[in-house]
Amino acid sequence: MKLAVHCANLTWPGGPAALGQTLAEVAQVADEGGVTTLTMMDHYFQMEQLGGPPEPMLEGYTSLGFLAGKTSNVELGLLVTGVTYRHPGLLAKIATTLDVLSGGRAMLGIGAAWYDREHAGLGVPFPSTSERFERLEETLRIVRQMWSDDDGRFDGTHYQLAETMCAPQPLHRIPVMVGGNGEKKTLRLVAAYGDACNLIVGGQTMAEDVRHKLDVLRRHCSDLGTDYDRIRRTVMLPHPFDPAEDAARFLEGMRELAAAGIDEVHVLPLGDAAADPVGFVRDLGTYVVPRLSKI
Repeated sequence: MKLAVHCANLTWPGGPAALGQTLAEVAQVADEGGVTTLTMMDHYFQMEQLGGPPEPMLEGYTSLGFLAGKTSNVELGLLVTGVTYRHPGLLAKIATTLDVLSGGRAMLGIGAAWYDREHAGLGVPFPSTSERFERLEETLRIVRQMWSDDDGRFDGTHYQLAETMCAPQPLHRIPVMVGGNGEKKTLRLVAAYGDACNLIVGGQTMAEDVRHKLDVLRRHCSDLGTDYDRIRRTVMLPHPFDPAEDAARFLEGMRELAAAGIDEVHVLPLGDAAADPVGFVRDLGTYVVPRLSKI
């Protein structure tokens, strides 16, 4: 199983003046410690459950560009971009730029968006849920067209592009992760267009919940005639743990998730780890990565 680190809470020691240095050190330690993927948030405001808008939140793709220059191996992406945040043609160009300048290490995470407060706060349109999912599907089609030999028109319900030109093209086939647990729409979009899913689970029934969601995804793939095995199946664990003290318990949980079909886990420096995010990631490399890779 592979390990990813998700930087969600940026209320770190030293405040804004130290944030760049701390984030660079987190990325470098992750890069050297065998972490597979490093992701940032893509929000305008911090989420309510992590303190809300008064807490720091960095613009996602600017942050990834900064981290690309600080690392050499780790995959870089946002978990996840809201479809309302950027026009899809521009989004494809931004992700391509990250891929080219990082030497082929970009990942595109995307979802239907949900945080209405940040949209209202900065005056960004926030359509209905049904329209956001329509826009998400069109965006998935647009980015794939822009990353292909077809540079012609795209005529959709919500987006019309006269030329889907993208030069240079990405250095590798940028994996597209569709984030979310929704069984009717989100997992169907994973089956139709995605290279990866990201599930959020927790509690006593974690492995059982994952198994159920992946069964749904498998049925969508069967219905659409797509290959379930091509999909990277990832899970986010949004609860704090100590890599040094809790490694054995954590790894036992990962064995259960691996048996349920998960091949990558995303962990967050939350709780006490937020006081020393660099130390948290360093301990992951020492106590977790070597043993997790054998699961």
